[in-house]
Amino acid sequence: MKEYKVISWTMGLTNNNQRLEDILNEYGRQGWKAIDLDHSRSRIVFERDRNR
Repeated sequence: MKEYKVISWTMGLTNNNQRLEDILNEYGRQGWKAIDLDHSRSRIVFERDRNR
């Protein structure tokens, strides 16, 4: 069974790429995999196995 997490991504004035990379790496360490990046709504959808 899968579980999902949706986060809103807000663009700042500086360090956007580094902040995004840090968020993706942090969720990756927790077992989350980014499955959708919605640029128009600034949203990232993550997925992982519930029984891990």
